[in-house]
Amino acid sequence: MVNFNKEEQPNKITLQTPITLVPKPAGGPLIEENPELTREVIEEEKAFRRGILSVRDVIAPASLKVESNFLRLGNQFLRTIFVISYPRYISVGWFAPIINLNSTFDVSMFFYPVKSAIILKQLKNKVGTLEAQIVSDAEKGAARDPLRETALRDIEYLRDALTQGTEKFFQFALYITLYSENLEELDRLSDSVEDILGSRLVYSRRVYYQSEQGFNSTLPLGDDELYITFNMNSSPIASSFPFISSELTSDRGILYGINRHNNSLILFDRFSLQNANSVVFATSGAGKSYAIKLEILRSLMLGTDVIVIDPEYEYKHLAEAVGGTYINISLSSENKINPFDLPRSIGGEAKPKDIIRSAVITLKGLVRLMLGKLSYDEDSIVDRALLETYAKKDITPDSDLTKIEAPIMSDFEQILDGMEGGADLALRLRKYTEGTFAGLLNNQTNVAMSNQLVCFSVRDLEDELRPIAIYTIVNYIWNVVRSEMKKRILVIDEAWWMMQHEDSAKFIFALVKRCRKYYLGVTTITQDVNDFLTSPYGQAIVTNSSLQILLKQSPAAIDLIQKTFLLTEGEKYLLLECGIGEGIFFAGNKHVAMKVVASYTEDQLITSDPRQLLELEEAKKEFEESQREEAA
Repeated sequence: MVNFNKEEQPNKITLQTPITLVPKPAGGPLIEENPELTREVIEEEKAFRRGILSVRDVIAPASLKVESNFLRLGNQFLRTIFVISYPRYISVGWFAPIINLNSTFDVSMFFYPVKSAIILKQLKNKVGTLEAQIVSDAEKGAARDPLRETALRDIEYLRDALTQGTEKFFQFALYITLYSENLEELDRLSDSVEDILGSRLVYSRRVYYQSEQGFNSTLPLGDDELYITFNMNSSPIASSFPFISSELTSDRGILYGINRHNNSLILFDRFSLQNANSVVFATSGAGKSYAIKLEILRSLMLGTDVIVIDPEYEYKHLAEAVGGTYINISLSSENKINPFDLPRSIGGEAKPKDIIRSAVITLKGLVRLMLGKLSYDEDSIVDRALLETYAKKDITPDSDLTKIEAPIMSDFEQILDGMEGGADLALRLRKYTEGTFAGLLNNQTNVAMSNQLVCFSVRDLEDELRPIAIYTIVNYIWNVVRSEMKKRILVIDEAWWMMQHEDSAKFIFALVKRCRKYYLGVTTITQDVNDFLTSPYGQAIVTNSSLQILLKQSPAAIDLIQKTFLLTEGEKYLLLECGIGEGIFFAGNKHVAMKVVASYTEDQLITSDPRQLLELEEAKKEFEESQREEAA
């Protein structure tokens, strides 16, 4: 209580009750502190704070148990590994295999600078000791010691570098804390990390009776409680830097996209790999056809021939823009392909007998697609009938294959009909020679592949006939490829059509395995990832494709994709969340995150957006009308 007594001391304040003036908690004016009131406020404050959730409460584990060589942090088991020694030479990026492990762990690096003057003094003493030992050995007639001489050269080099200022000296500490759900998995992960380090002659140890200190040393606090260091100059320390930026830039090749890690260009020549095959997996609308059309356009500029099997007219606009050939295969189309065609030449060493045998094997696969599963007796009859069909046209092991006329499906039907046990097969085959499907396979080939870009369309075919037509087209292309060796790319869009049947899947797999010898790269594109990868031939095609492009994936397929391509969790979520034209580009053992980028002119040529295509068609019609008006 404060009382103002004006009579006694008009200019002073008299305090009747002693008080203490303290600041308000919020930084306001001074207030009176009453002991009983203060105690009550403190109790209320404690009660209030007990009901508040802080960040510390969120991130703190439920419990912490310290064992001799690991920690139990809640439900997690932790162990810290520290490095004690490094080899004489160490390559750049040696630590990348540890960083890329698909496991949870923390890495901590501590760098303690040491003054060059101190190190130079120590190195000088060491040089004196080594030189004295070498001289002593020489005087005694002992054999030279290569280890001492190598150490002397290394020390002299380091002294020069430190003196010139091109190197600095540090004490370097490296700790790795591993996390696991159980102790067995923790031991397995620890062994794996130690094996990787040991394979690079980097020796490590597990912490014993310092588990808590090891864990604290890898927390983001910058506190080194272990302090286990190794003397090292700046060059090898730089090689330990964990963030390696992958690049896929070469001196030749085409631009596939932009590296999302560092914005560098992904320039690559697929023919520089062990094979030129590629696979493209993506959901519908993720930009897979767009990316491949961009690759086709840029490959054409470098003189590569491109052949496309187009199931949905997606490549027609591109073919027209670059002056390519667009061949529509349908029941009513004038364009025909004869499945009985033979390659005219396949390198000079192949004999007509081998060529005919290979053609018969391929045609048996086609017959199984057309007629369904064959019994052993029927398979034998078909095999004999095919040989006799060729013989009917004087095509035998002694024939000159450059001067032959290939038989057609009607010839095969007639041979079957005249064979014992072949009448039923001939009846089933008749719908392809005289019935509803007669316009597809029962004609001589009248298409040519002399253009740099050739597209085969099967859009107008019924779903039942598409696998048969694609099989026939691919076989025809394979014959042309073997007849004349040129740098070519074959694009099979919606390849899952072929993977639905064992014979067609087997044929595509054989093509992918053999095409490298004929300077051909096969690109298989599919959106039905599960059907493709669950097929044994689909898995084999991926294995035999050095180039792989993964764009946006559906949640239903991502687990199978992750297992097949050994993706990390980060890469898995990247494929789930990336935008159109974004994904991961694999080339051999390297892979980077990619974004497909096209120029405005390229975009106008390769777009699959129906809205853009409609606008282009309208602009084309307006231009043609204006041209006619000017001519009139």
